[in-house]
Amino acid sequence: MFMDQKKTAFMGLFAAAAIILGYVESLIPFFAGIPGIKLGLANLAVLFILEKYTWKEAALVSVVRILVLGFLFGNMFSILYSLAGAALSLAVMTFMQKKSGFTVMGISVSGGVFHNIGQLAVAALIVENFGVLYYAPVLLVSGVITGLLIGFLTQEVLKRVRL
Repeated sequence: MFMDQKKTAFMGLFAAAAIILGYVESLIPFFAGIPGIKLGLANLAVLFILEKYTWKEAALVSVVRILVLGFLFGNMFSILYSLAGAALSLAVMTFMQKKSGFTVMGISVSGGVFHNIGQLAVAALIVENFGVLYYAPVLLVSGVITGLLIGFLTQEVLKRVRL
């Protein structure tokens, strides 16, 4: 019973950390000229949970973070884009984690890339125009770069936080 309470408390803590990181990220001016490019700081908490717990807990924290930030600072479309990106990203990261040989960095990069692919797919469906796919090369490169950054940060946090 105690372990369930401890795990629940940690999930609340990680959800709060993800929400705070998402809010802090919204305060950072980032003018890349391409809609949708973000650092993805909140994904640090999700990747950490994926490494320490299971995909189910990571999905729960991710959905809570997306809904809270979406209702506070976004709109229904931002929630849809984020949910699509997060779902595809988490599915790919979970698959890669189960395969041996992938490091946290590799898993994070794949998460960043597939998050952007998920968002592009939803954008193409919503606007009913595949012209948005012209953003793909820039978004994929940004997914690699931000994935490396988040992967590095997650590695450092994993070294320092014991659960």
